[in-house]
Amino acid sequence: MTTEGCLLFQVFGLYKGIGSPMMGLTFINAIVFGVQGNAMRMLAHDTPTNQFFAGAAAGAIQCVICCPMELAKTRMQMQGTGEKKSSRKLYKNSLDCLVRIYNREGLRGVNRGMVTTLIRETPGFGVYFLSYDVLTRGLGCEPNDRYMIPKLLFAGGMAGIASWLSTYPVDVIKSRLQADGLGGVHQYSGIADCVRQSVRREGYMVFTRGLTSTLLRAFPVNAATFATVTLILIHARGVEEGPKDCESQPSSL
Repeated sequence: MTTEGCLLFQVFGLYKGIGSPMMGLTFINAIVFGVQGNAMRMLAHDTPTNQFFAGAAAGAIQCVICCPMELAKTRMQMQGTGEKKSSRKLYKNSLDCLVRIYNREGLRGVNRGMVTTLIRETPGFGVYFLSYDVLTRGLGCEPNDRYMIPKLLFAGGMAGIASWLSTYPVDVIKSRLQADGLGGVHQYSGIADCVRQSVRREGYMVFTRGLTSTLLRAFPVNAATFATVTLILIHARGVEEGPKDCESQPSSL
């Protein structure tokens, strides 16, 4: 392989498994903000506590898409690891990955890691919306505020960081369980066994592995997500009819 070919392969390797999150992210955001908004209407009162419960409900429901999506992403990223022939591929793409897992293991295989995903997403999204609500109330951003967009970006980014910090250890275990079984070899018998083996081999710092890169990604992604949703809702309603506080915007979906 030429030098240019090696470089191109390495660059594309950085995007291995990107098809699965791109395929499911739109549906996940639609479910999350839609369920959260309807839950807030049912709860009637816009309080930080209700924001937490509405976010937790949204996080739990979106696991139906999130779990298989992340399973496919993990398997796509792991295939070829440790093999001498890098051209050998078990899966063509994310959809092919899920189809093959289903044919081999059924629905149980496609939903591998569902329990840990629920444990991560339910409180994680509760903290997500709670943090955004508290920050936007504290910053006092309003539709006519000239600094509204920077405030929304900051609040959304920090909400994403708070969410990941609250559940990251669970994400480590979830990822290991979903990667387990690749090539037909299962290393863990369950969640408790995965925790036990991981701590025994790598110590308690295993639960912070990859945290820095995750937080660096979380801030811009969630800043853009919350700011975009809020601004679209403000313009869709009209500034005059929109609520005064920015934190109430996502709950109106």
